[in-house]
Amino acid sequence: MPVTVLIVDDSKLARIVAAKALAELQPEWEKVEAGSAAQALEIVQGQAPDVALVDFNMTEKDGLELAGELRVMLPEMPIAIITANIQDEIVARAREIGAAFVPKPVTADALEPFVSGAALRLRSGR
Repeated sequence: MPVTVLIVDDSKLARIVAAKALAELQPEWEKVEAGSAAQALEIVQGQAPDVALVDFNMTEKDGLELAGELRVMLPEMPIAIITANIQDEIVARAREIGAAFVPKPVTADALEPFVSGAALRLRSGR
């Protein structure tokens, strides 16, 4: 069964960069993109993705708020918060909701620990 990754970022370029890094690690994983938190929630209601990469700095709500909502809807889904805003408070809040933290710019090297862990969780959970 293919793995679907939801990539949420209000920057199209950032979504492209994240998708490219992900494709280097897991070329067979399918990608679904959302340009806003509202669009992401719409996608999740229509099809439950297996993994989410969520930007922290978005206009209508921050990525941690969205990740919290996703956690309620899909409690087992691996979620990573992606941001250049590396503050202890943000990292701590991400951990509180069970989300990983990946610094921007997203590279395959930076994403690899999260993707490996997500793949392991998905294999053991299926």
